[in-house]
Parts: sequence; C-alpha cells; structure tokens
Amino acid sequence: MTKAELIDKIASGTGLSKADASRALDSTLNSFRLALKKGQKVTLVGFGTFSVVKRKARKGRNPRTGQVISIPAAKVPKFTAGKALKDAVK
Repeated sequence: MTKAELIDKIASGTGLSKADASRALDSTLNSFRLALKKGQKVTLVGFGTFSVVKRKARKGRNPRTGQVISIPAAKVPKFTAGKALKDAVK
C-alpha cells in the first residue's frame, strides 16, 4: 500500500476529504518523527511500538571487491509488532 492509497482509505473510512486526510496523516507521521528524534517510544496499543536503537560500529565487507570496510555506529528506527497485529497477520 502506498501513501496515496492509505490517504484514500483514511478519507473513505472517516468521511474526510483527501486533502484533510493527507494533512492528518502527515501530522501523525511528523509527530512520530519528532518523538523518535527525542528518543521517545511511540506505542499504538494493538498495533505495535516504534523506538530508536543504537547499533554498534562494526566491520563489513564490500560485496563487489571483498574489501573490509568499517561501518560506523548509528541510531536506527525499530518497529515491534503488537500481539493483535501478529494475530491478524497469521
């Protein structure tokens, strides 16, 4: 599902116009971004939890040349599915 398809689903499910649904989705995603940037977790009960985890620096290998390279430490977003979502997908 693309963002445009999601906006269509939100608009038809709520009776909002596509423009209003788009603004609502953009605002929601921006709120997620800001919370994660601050190091907070975003928990949607029944859906899952978004969080930020620290990945250690490590050695990797360039698949084209086989040369060993160093991959720097990084903070990356992580999603953990909730029980209701896991059960729905089964």
